[in-house]
Amino acid sequence: MEEWKEYTIGDIAGVKGGKRLPKGVNLVKEPNTHPYIRVRDLNSKKYLELDNTFEYVDDKTQQLIARYIVNAGDIIISIVGTIGLIAIIGESLNNANLTENCVKLVDIRRINRDYLYYYLISDWGKQEIEKGIVGAVQAKLPIKNIQAITIKAPCEETQRRIASILSSLDDKIEVNRRINENLEAQAQALFKSWFVDFEPFRDGEFVESELGMIPKGWRVYKMDELVDWIGGYSYKGNELQESTTAMATIKNFERNGGFKINGFKEIVPSSKAKHEQFLKKFDVIIAHTDLTQNADIIGNPALILHFGKYERLIMSMDLVKVKSKSDYITYGLLYCFFSDARFKSHALGYVNGTTVLHLSKKAIPEYKLALPHDLSILAIFCKTFDSIFAKEAEMMEETDLLATLRDTLLPRLMSGELKVNEVGL
Repeated sequence: MEEWKEYTIGDIAGVKGGKRLPKGVNLVKEPNTHPYIRVRDLNSKKYLELDNTFEYVDDKTQQLIARYIVNAGDIIISIVGTIGLIAIIGESLNNANLTENCVKLVDIRRINRDYLYYYLISDWGKQEIEKGIVGAVQAKLPIKNIQAITIKAPCEETQRRIASILSSLDDKIEVNRRINENLEAQAQALFKSWFVDFEPFRDGEFVESELGMIPKGWRVYKMDELVDWIGGYSYKGNELQESTTAMATIKNFERNGGFKINGFKEIVPSSKAKHEQFLKKFDVIIAHTDLTQNADIIGNPALILHFGKYERLIMSMDLVKVKSKSDYITYGLLYCFFSDARFKSHALGYVNGTTVLHLSKKAIPEYKLALPHDLSILAIFCKTFDSIFAKEAEMMEETDLLATLRDTLLPRLMSGELKVNEVGL
């Protein structure tokens, strides 16, 4: 039987901290060449890449913190706040700045980099990280405790083969994610072409409306003519317990407009939960209330495509579900109504509250858009949108199976219980 050796992170890598922004300096949203990585930017993906949720430092600030950049291939670990988030820096974030709430592992030696990543996200790695957390008021993971984290590993060739098996699954998951991003972009582009720019109707006659020029035979609808909306479930703390029912909350919404199916709270809802507060596949929900006083997510929609491992899904009181009143408006088109940037702009004008931000009850019903006077014309459009999102759902289900397989193989490979030559991938 192959001998597995023990190392500490201090034996196999350098551990270096990030840098706090100088006092009085704020990040900027306008993209430049100096992205700043925060804990909130980390996600469940193996490689961390630049996207539209990142913020930046200006040129002057960059000169002050230039020693605290990361390079592609570095492994970063969050050490304050949500501790133990792990990612490998991708090429698009080479030379990005790193928050003081993360550290980077550099100059990795004797351990395959991908193997080290998978070890750190395994149950053994998580336990080692938790052992090093200190502080009662604000928990943190000191650098010296990171250096003391123990890593168990076989020979480098076996490490490489283990990492290769797990990476092949993550690579396929990433391919599926990109397919879904492209499908989403395709749907939004088609919606804009047909219902904002009216490109298929350019050769016809246009008439004046309160929204500007629209094709003849179309009219302006208020959303309360087209949809009903249902409030979420108001739960009690003692209902949050292990269950096959999960609860979708505003925390499942991502700032870039996405919706993540991981991180659901499990709940055993009381008999007071209404049937319509439970979600079905292809339901459309909208973020309605945010305790974080951040309006970035308020008004964002999500299309429920997958429940993950759960049998049922209920929406919390910070969400609302919208349902079409018309048989001619199906889920794909309905989702696109609320994904349109015009709705987000409209919704932000209806946000109120100080301690807690709410979307006014008037926001959805008073939103206006132009549609054909004869809604039956929408049938051909709905068919196209529905097929796009049905394909997205199919990709998500496949991704979930791949992630389950990876998570099943990970502890067995890392413990040596399963030999690499026994894996048929």
